[in-house]
Amino acid sequence: MPIKIEHLLTASIKVEEPIIIGDVGLGIRRVIPIIGGRFEGPNIKGRVLSGGADYQLIRKDGVTELLAHYTIETDDGVPIYVVNKGYRHGPKEIMNKLICGEEVPQDSYYFKTSPVFEVGNKKYDFLNKMIFVGEGIRKPSEVQVAFYQIL
Repeated sequence: MPIKIEHLLTASIKVEEPIIIGDVGLGIRRVIPIIGGRFEGPNIKGRVLSGGADYQLIRKDGVTELLAHYTIETDDGVPIYVVNKGYRHGPKEIMNKLICGEEVPQDSYYFKTSPVFEVGNKKYDFLNKMIFVGEGIRKPSEVQVAFYQIL
């Protein structure tokens, strides 16, 4: 049976200025605090809770490894834990602009993720046992990620 994908939701995740840890040997470590946002899809919507962060490593080869941990809450009050791992890379001049918080054309770099969701509510239990992929866009003060379910 061929793989099919279905849009789950799109999130607009508000972020603060990066905390620069510095060169940790493998590259530059940065922590990007997550301070809120919203998400919406065909069958789910709600808000992104503050308190999460994206723990980034900008490797020496120019690839940014992303590891975001945060919580979203549906409009019917269900909290969902998200761990979203991915990669972002592109031409050096584009990546330098992104790192400096500048806006660039969304098709000028690669930004893909593999999220995992955890939820303790039967209505959203499908999130615990399916595969998802994400495609991101970095804006100056937010990250937009479209999440898709692999069927």
